[in-house]
Amino acid sequence: MKVPSKSNTKMTMTPEAFRAWRKRLGLKQKDAADLLGLKKRVIQYYEKGSRDGKKVEIPMTVRLACYALCSGVVDFDGTTGLPAPAPFTDQGQEFQDDTAHPQD
Repeated sequence: MKVPSKSNTKMTMTPEAFRAWRKRLGLKQKDAADLLGLKKRVIQYYEKGSRDGKKVEIPMTVRLACYALCSGVVDFDGTTGLPAPAPFTDQGQEFQDDTAHPQD
């Protein structure tokens, strides 16, 4: 599987979009915090867009978690739903382990 490269255009989630995401799922701030593994106060910072007068950006990990929750994914074990790995190849030839099937 090829991982997409990071484009020059940085994607962001606005405080308004974050709040709309939470409300669209019918979540209270505490519920959203629990699902995202955050403190309720962090959810408040994201929705306000600042903390102590300094801009707060919603990290990509949180944006992706929001997308996963919208898609019905509530947890991930690192394997479920992933495509099978491609077979190991060496210069276009499929790798075969001669020790597994010795030819006498």
